[in-house]
Amino acid sequence: MIGAEALFRMEGISKRYGGVRALEKAELVVEPGRIHAILGENGAGKSTLIKVMAGVVTPDEGRMVLKGDDVVFAGPAAAQKSGIACIFQELSLIPDLSVADNIVIADPPQRFGMIDRKAQRRLAEAALDRAGAADIHPAALVKDLPLSRRQVVEIAKALARQPQILILDEATSALTAADVAKVFQVLKRLRQDGMALLYISHRMNEIAELADTCTVFRNGRNVATYANGSKSNDEVVEMMIGREYHNVFPPKPPAAVSDRAPALACRDLSWAGRLKDISLSVAAGEVVGLGGLDGQGQRELLLAFFGVLSGLSGEILIDGKPVTLNSPAAAKRGEIGMALIPEDRKTEGLMLPMSVRDNLSFASLDLLSKASVIDSAAEQRRNEDMLDLLAIKTAGLDIPVGALSGGNQQKVVIAKWLMRRPRIILLNDPTRGIDVGTKQEIYALLRRLAADGAAILFYSTDYDELIGCCDRVLVLYDGAVKRELKGDEISEHALISSALNITGNGHSLREGAEA
Repeated sequence: MIGAEALFRMEGISKRYGGVRALEKAELVVEPGRIHAILGENGAGKSTLIKVMAGVVTPDEGRMVLKGDDVVFAGPAAAQKSGIACIFQELSLIPDLSVADNIVIADPPQRFGMIDRKAQRRLAEAALDRAGAADIHPAALVKDLPLSRRQVVEIAKALARQPQILILDEATSALTAADVAKVFQVLKRLRQDGMALLYISHRMNEIAELADTCTVFRNGRNVATYANGSKSNDEVVEMMIGREYHNVFPPKPPAAVSDRAPALACRDLSWAGRLKDISLSVAAGEVVGLGGLDGQGQRELLLAFFGVLSGLSGEILIDGKPVTLNSPAAAKRGEIGMALIPEDRKTEGLMLPMSVRDNLSFASLDLLSKASVIDSAAEQRRNEDMLDLLAIKTAGLDIPVGALSGGNQQKVVIAKWLMRRPRIILLNDPTRGIDVGTKQEIYALLRRLAADGAAILFYSTDYDELIGCCDRVLVLYDGAVKRELKGDEISEHALISSALNITGNGHSLREGAEA
């Protein structure tokens, strides 16, 4: 039962959306000076739980108690006034405003009825410093910051409200390794200061480092609460998915395919100082990984292949023949057959207010239409095939895709492109922010697609994914391929040392070594 020191507690919280049960008699205890991890698959109820806490969603039944008093939040402003701040996985920043404007937007300091810009800057600087991001200039426009730095600004924005309870929903999913280390220092300091933190992450190494207490949710219910470190990772995963946990990565085929003719290749590809004389190839049936520290040109390389970047030098080859790819439309056309799974499903992969049906069909309208009229019967068949293939959980094709869990949204992004039956698939960190069960399904899908003859180029910030999924890994550093790893060479040590551009003896790798 609940201890006397509980700062906040939830009892019997239930929430349904039509026939879908999001929460069912959920319980949670939040204590000051502790980091409480919330674990579970996408769709387990975690996001609904924190939305109830943050005043975004009103529960159908149940009770919330804050510092001994029953509370009901009429909206997010009421929760914030009570000392609860939430950092959602989807950023709430306004790109065209400055960092300082975003941080104090809810309650800007005023003088003589006008915004006090000097006071605003001081508040923003203090919040950024508290978030471990004093290097971000308050006057910088948010749209000019990379995604990882925007995420840090979001954290600073929450801390500026001086909360008693801070909720972080996949708050490190877009961060670089350096930013993650800084955020961890900040969170540990906040814990020491007595703040209560709720931390949602699918990265088990983060949970192991940060959490004091863990609660596992499954199918809208909390199934276990335990002290961090008292359960093995396998035990935790089995509680999350409700079944015995097997090896997360499917076996790789024994025969190498890299000696086949390349389906996709480039020679001396360069762009704007971000890509430097890159030469690589991907054969049909092969999964090739892109490694290296975040921001070393991996994303730009994928965008270059997909026709997004202008001003490229060098050659891109499809089936050994040079091609000009000056737009995504050119990259996806039938004779090339390329697809790109983007980094951010919310802003680059989906139209959240539109239906699951519309999102699935959008990239394939030319294939589903006759005389510019969509063949509704064909569209229905293809959509249902995709729902079955990727086991997408949805109450129907006509509900907004934004109502799906994060993992199911990511499946829709992948399914949207698989409807075109692509033969070259580019993936930009496709499992960021999704649960272990969905990751396992995506890994198995990649292997099936490769076995069917697809050429796959796969960027991931997760070393385990590169080790477990890829036949070869090309490690990028400063916009160039510094090393190629094959088979048993693909190890965490080799990936990290190559990413840092050092060899085992501490010296830099030769330019273009093994590339």
